[in-house]
Amino acid sequence: MNSNQINGSNIVQPLSKNQKMLIFGIMAFGMFLALLDTQIVAASLNDIQAGLLASPDEISWVQTAYLMAEIVMIPFSAFLAQAMSTRFLFSISAGLFTLSSFACGFAWNIESMTIFRAIQGFTGGAMIPTVFAVGFLLFDEKERVIIPAILGMVSVLAPTLGPTIGGIITSYIGWHWIFFINIIPGTLVTWFAYQKIQVDQANFKLFKKIDWIHLFAMIFALGCLQYVLEEGPQVDWFNDHTIAICAWISLVSFCLFLERSFFSANPIVKLTAFKNSSFLFACIFNFVIGFGLYSSTYLVPVYLVTIRGFSSLQIGLTVFVVGIAQFFSTIIAAKLSEKADARILFSIGLPLFAYSLWLMSNMNHEWGFSEFLVPQILRGLSIMLCIVPSVNVALSGFKNMELRYASGLFNLMRNLGGAIGIALVNTWLQDQSRISHLRLSENLGIHPQQFNATFLQLTQQLSQINSDSQQTLVQAMSILEKVVKQQALSLAFDQVFRLMAIMFFIATLLIPFAKAKGSTAPKDTH
Repeated sequence: MNSNQINGSNIVQPLSKNQKMLIFGIMAFGMFLALLDTQIVAASLNDIQAGLLASPDEISWVQTAYLMAEIVMIPFSAFLAQAMSTRFLFSISAGLFTLSSFACGFAWNIESMTIFRAIQGFTGGAMIPTVFAVGFLLFDEKERVIIPAILGMVSVLAPTLGPTIGGIITSYIGWHWIFFINIIPGTLVTWFAYQKIQVDQANFKLFKKIDWIHLFAMIFALGCLQYVLEEGPQVDWFNDHTIAICAWISLVSFCLFLERSFFSANPIVKLTAFKNSSFLFACIFNFVIGFGLYSSTYLVPVYLVTIRGFSSLQIGLTVFVVGIAQFFSTIIAAKLSEKADARILFSIGLPLFAYSLWLMSNMNHEWGFSEFLVPQILRGLSIMLCIVPSVNVALSGFKNMELRYASGLFNLMRNLGGAIGIALVNTWLQDQSRISHLRLSENLGIHPQQFNATFLQLTQQLSQINSDSQQTLVQAMSILEKVVKQQALSLAFDQVFRLMAIMFFIATLLIPFAKAKGSTAPKDTH
């Protein structure tokens, strides 16, 4: 099979190695922009909230809208690439992503921001799996060695650097520019994609055969699931009527989605890739990787804001070391993946990632850059030893259109892992914070001597600047309550990181069941 044959019978002229690298480089950079924007707002939400005059409940939609739209597009992109061609899909996606970025920077309220972010996520989501598929389709096995490493680095480096870049830009220029920075590179990607990506041909007749029931079932299943996972922790899950309704819609839609996947003559998403055992285990590992990557990337800025009161710039400077470690780890992982069994890399990467999380389970309310340094370096080094072999194992056994569908499902699993991970750690954080607060309060009641001494010392200090004794007592109690809450929240962070570490240690038990390479791909019948 010619490596330039992308859509079965749609054959293009042979491409030179330089042309292949140029096409892959353009697409990889577009993917970087799309993934960067998943987390670029993480360290700047407070500034965006103030700028849009949004409430604390509303501001979460800046991230939720993007993720909901992105997760719907990722599996849909394989069908669109076949119908529109890679050239048109990628260039249109990059162009609309750039325009929506421009619109986000000029958003005038939370409603307009939510709409523009949804468009940005939807169009950006098309670029992600398309790069994976084309990277494996363009290059033969000898040339393909470096592709998983590059794609793995982009997949984890972009969301990890997001808070750092967003924090620095917000501190020095303003939050609007975390969106405006996409305009120039996005425009270049759009132009180069349209001019240079010549790998396949469109088949517009497929739009006449589209299974609309399958499409909308997927949209409602994934969109409502993402909403439940994003908003559930803030409203006590199914005690909220909206969450309960969305969960029910997601479940029913998912059942309908499965029915159409198996019985539709022209399914939007084909699930046949899961027949490949290597692909199945790679997807499980990718789900776990997404859980750890997005959850840890989310938790550290939350800790730095709520416990330490760090600014956007301080958060960015604290977490950037993860990205540096990931960059160097990519080189190591790429070299090892050429010679070592994928299971060996998993056996190193997963326990090392778990250990980095375990180190972070010993945090206290004074942790800053120096305390986070070693755990974050270990986390950055280990994640690439997980994701590079998972990409290789997942996609190396597929060809043609089956590779496109496999790429969409593989990337979907990472995003689902991240969405479920962030939802769970938010719930754990709230629950553990309440439990720790109750235990601290009980200990103060059982051993009141130290509390009374601290309270007396604090009231004496406050009485020197406040003549009203009643107000002094109220202020002293308020300060002590704040300290107890801070300590309780700090203990809660420790518990959450400990739980995540245990989950990663458990995931290592699956390694012996994985295979070193993808098995023979199922035949593409369409």
